[in-house]
Amino acid sequence: MFDTLTNRLTGVLKTLRGEARLTEANIQDAMREVRMALLEADVALPVVREFIASVRDKSLGQDVLTSLTPGQAVVGVVYRELVDLMGGAESPALNLAVQPPAIILMAGLQGSGKTTSSGKLARLLKEQMRKKVLLASTDVYRPAAIEQLRTLAQQVEADFFEAPAGQRPVEIARGALAFAKTRFHDVLIVDTAGRLTIDQPMMDEIRALHAELNPIETLFVVDSMQGQDAVNTARAFAEALPLTGVVLTKLDGDARGGAALSVRRITGKPIKFAGVGEKLNGLEAFYPDRMASRILGMGDVVSLVEEAQRTVDRTEAEKLAKKVKTGKGFDLEDFKAQIGQMRKMGGVSSLMDKLPAQFAQAAQGAQMDERAVRRIEGIINAMTPQERVKPELIKASRKRRIAAGAGVSVQEVNRLLNQFEQAQKLMKMMAKGGMAKMMRNLRGILPGMR
Repeated sequence: MFDTLTNRLTGVLKTLRGEARLTEANIQDAMREVRMALLEADVALPVVREFIASVRDKSLGQDVLTSLTPGQAVVGVVYRELVDLMGGAESPALNLAVQPPAIILMAGLQGSGKTTSSGKLARLLKEQMRKKVLLASTDVYRPAAIEQLRTLAQQVEADFFEAPAGQRPVEIARGALAFAKTRFHDVLIVDTAGRLTIDQPMMDEIRALHAELNPIETLFVVDSMQGQDAVNTARAFAEALPLTGVVLTKLDGDARGGAALSVRRITGKPIKFAGVGEKLNGLEAFYPDRMASRILGMGDVVSLVEEAQRTVDRTEAEKLAKKVKTGKGFDLEDFKAQIGQMRKMGGVSSLMDKLPAQFAQAAQGAQMDERAVRRIEGIINAMTPQERVKPELIKASRKRRIAAGAGVSVQEVNRLLNQFEQAQKLMKMMAKGGMAKMMRNLRGILPGMR
């Protein structure tokens, strides 16, 4: 996420950190590089001009001149300006303070990720806020969209409104609202139809839906990988509807970051959520300060901890912590459990994206190969309980039996055992406080890592 922009900005600011003092000349050189970095990231030109002017003025101000570390002060200015650009202190929280059901209307172009985001949002509301959620689709033009939302509702264990055949979108919305009221749903999420491009019929339809439902939240869903097109589309929807927020989808695939840095300033609407990955847990609240920290290579440890709190089995984590502390007893069952926990948190690439750059660089290019993970789990499952606890028992004949049971070669069994031995060494290092060594050796230990 934002790899290109992060690399450029951290490179520019690193040169300033080495300056004994700041002058208008070296700030001018740095701002020229920052400007090029933002333009390459597909940030809208008016936004770039405003951002550069603000950073330059504040960098030459009294705060920097009186600083003992002027280079660090410029980094601070850039950070604060990035935070302000993406929304400042705005909270991403949804406004659900109405008499139930709170209605959320999802708007956007076809292919932007509205339907998937509706399912992800239902899951988030259900699991994190304990809300009873009803999903409804008004996309009568694409039956596949209705079927997709029905499937998503089943997967996240939310209710789905089955509209009678032949109804118009406004009639479906009216029926869904009545259904939500009589079944005492807390939240009604309405997925709307999209088009490949903005046209008048689509805008008229969504305006009619908005007038019928009077939603508390109207969220514009946009594909962040569209860059400048995302900004232009967001502007058009903001002019047509009283939007309350933006959902940026496919943010993990956007190495440039232009949409995230432009949409808030262009539309005046807060970015409330970021869609990452295809899994149903891939919807994160968008915090401008945390995103700015990630863009500048400082990581987002707060989000990492929050994700761990939501997904990691606390009892199992405490058991492992005791083993790590003593440096003893870490077995193959623990190894498999840690792989599973890591997958729940989005895999290695997701974790590295939230770590500070100095740690993430130690495992640069790390990616978890899901097929490799499944093979490793299969190999461990093919072992007896005794073999998992005492891997030293696994000799040639046992390796052949395990390989046959898992459907892999003996070489892959050997590879797993070697990886496990390195993981054991890491546990001992962690028990002695060797975090830096652990990060340097991470590449060779985690399965499927390239």
